Amino acid sequence: MRKICVVVNSRANYGRIKSVLHEINKHPGLELQLIVGASALLYRFGNVKEIIENDGFRINATVYSVIEGENPTTMAKSVGIAIVELATLFENFKPDIVITVADRFETIATAISASYKNISVAHTQGGEITGSIDESVRHAITKLSHIHFPATEKASDNIIRMGEDPSTVHMVGCPSIDIVTNIDLGLPPNIFNKYKGVGKALVPDLPYLVVVQHPVTTEYGRGLEQINETLKAVDAVGMQVAWLWPNVDAGSDDISKGLRMYRESKRQGHIHFYRNFEVEDFVRLIANSEGLVGNSSSALREGSFLGLPAVNIGTRQQYREHADNVKFVDYDSRKIEEAIRCQINNGRYQPSYLYGRGNSAEKIAEILYEAKISIQKRLHY
Repeated sequence: MRKICVVVNSRANYGRIKSVLHEINKHPGLELQLIVGASALLYRFGNVKEIIENDGFRINATVYSVIEGENPTTMAKSVGIAIVELATLFENFKPDIVITVADRFETIATAISASYKNISVAHTQGGEITGSIDESVRHAITKLSHIHFPATEKASDNIIRMGEDPSTVHMVGCPSIDIVTNIDLGLPPNIFNKYKGVGKALVPDLPYLVVVQHPVTTEYGRGLEQINETLKAVDAVGMQVAWLWPNVDAGSDDISKGLRMYRESKRQGHIHFYRNFEVEDFVRLIANSEGLVGNSSSALREGSFLGLPAVNIGTRQQYREHADNVKFVDYDSRKIEEAIRCQINNGRYQPSYLYGRGNSAEKIAEILYEAKISIQKRLHY
């Protein structure tokens, strides 16, 4: 039995790996070891641990590693704490392969701890281009990893051009697309009440937008200014809005401050703020919306598959591969408002299969079972 350890650090991590967890659990030759840490343990960032448990997964260990403050110093220190804690857990669990997800700052701790423990590292969604610290983290993880699961052909080619052995690079698509294809996308009538939140109650039968905007770590200190531009634009559009709270990255406090100031000044406004949604309900939420606004990669991944009109603001996803459904704008309220209105008027786009067709997780599980485990690496060009 091959032991596969997966580390989930955030709500985004979980959404990108949930279908893989199911397939590992189902596979007769694999044993899942699940570690939950960082912001996935914190209530104000969605209490992902509770969602994971409600989904039926057994959590083998938790790692409290996030230092409060949401600034560059606390981010760096949080990585250090996670490295220390994960090294001990990997010593106890003795996994054959450790999976780290995408490019969040917490995920590099997983790759460092596992690789120095001589444990094979599998990395999902490597090779993508976005700019900011996320890109640096993503490529650093690639160089620490031994098995690669890129989501697109271009990302796969990028990994090989970085000197990775082509036999270790498996273009499988994005596992989050699996969820889109395997659920009823109908909007549950109680979805807006189920997750409570704050703000004016939303009416499911009326059109609504979804907004998810996170801080950009390489633009630390500008978060309040940036979120105010988005708030001004969305307010001017006048449509009811489901707005998700930002993640734990440096600058989160500035984003949160802007949202709280807006909420206090416009208690009768048309925006309702939420901490988190379960993975499937988030997909249903965006699938039935008029569009997705902000800087979440969901607009480019699930959004492209759904043909969902999307407005990406700023630089966080600036160079990531995308389909025609995404319109890019700068931090300018007038341009943001114009882009939202344009996308709403355009309506739905043709579905794109850029990030896969919904069969990624099964492929990943089988490769994890069959792959030759090796920790020796060298440049292959």
